[in-house]
Amino acid sequence: MPYAVENAVFQWEEGERRLAEAVPPEHAPLEHAAAAVLDELRRRLGGSFSLAELADFYAAGTDWATQLARQHGAGRDGSSVVDAAFARYARAAVDYAGGRRYEIG
Repeated sequence: MPYAVENAVFQWEEGERRLAEAVPPEHAPLEHAAAAVLDELRRRLGGSFSLAELADFYAAGTDWATQLARQHGAGRDGSSVVDAAFARYARAAVDYAGGRRYEIG
């Protein structure tokens, strides 16, 4: 059963919100960690993907991403950092339309 895209997008947007609300001196390390996870997402998934594919990838497990985030300064906010990185990467999906999925073709 494919992971619900709407649920995933909601979680990812919550991660973005939590990072946006972080105050100095916490904000900079969280952004650094999110950038590291985003770079790894690009490496693992490449350029062309749909929101459903990204949601399925997310549902398959993000322990690797949480560990990477913590290695780059996320501390106990690793899951928020991971969600924020997925939200940012989702914007490059072929069917991304400002936070909503649109049908191709």
